[in-house]
Amino acid sequence: MATLRIAQDPAADRVLSEDPFALLVGMLLDQQFPMERAFAGPAKVLERFGTLDPSAVADADPESFAEICATPPAVHRYGRSMAGRIQALAAVVRDDYGGNAASIWQEAETGAEVVARLKALPGFGEQKARIFAALLGKQLGVRPPGWEEACGAYAEQGSFRSVADVVDADSLQKVRDFKKAAKAAPRDSS
Repeated sequence: MATLRIAQDPAADRVLSEDPFALLVGMLLDQQFPMERAFAGPAKVLERFGTLDPSAVADADPESFAEICATPPAVHRYGRSMAGRIQALAAVVRDDYGGNAASIWQEAETGAEVVARLKALPGFGEQKARIFAALLGKQLGVRPPGWEEACGAYAEQGSFRSVADVVDADSLQKVRDFKKAAKAAPRDSS
């Protein structure tokens, strides 16, 4: 399996690399929060909760699990709220995919199906689904027919648009710069 370097922390990146559910959770947390800290979140959950097994996470007491996620350093700026989203995601993985997050993409026959399956997950919209599918394709070799078309611009080789392009500290900075420029562009044109 490929070694991801999204969290910029060897232990957190090892969790992402070894556990497909952890990678999904990192993507879920990647909003309104620094990317590398979001993707370090699953390692914090594992350390504090003891497992990232989707059944165990889904079945955890919501208040206790929220406390685990909100304890500083929190897994997200909105740790309690995100705890509920993590549990909702875990329930879908448990109920619809037999507890195996990787089957979401391994059992899909086309790139469009991968994106559709991801988009159906709690906390995943169109853009997040396309970015995650691009991450799978670019860094983990998950490339069913039509994956590039399904991912759109996120699949472009040599781009620095999203987490799909983060392989080291330099590429993380390039993605940050791209996002900053993209956010500034609408204001510059007005």
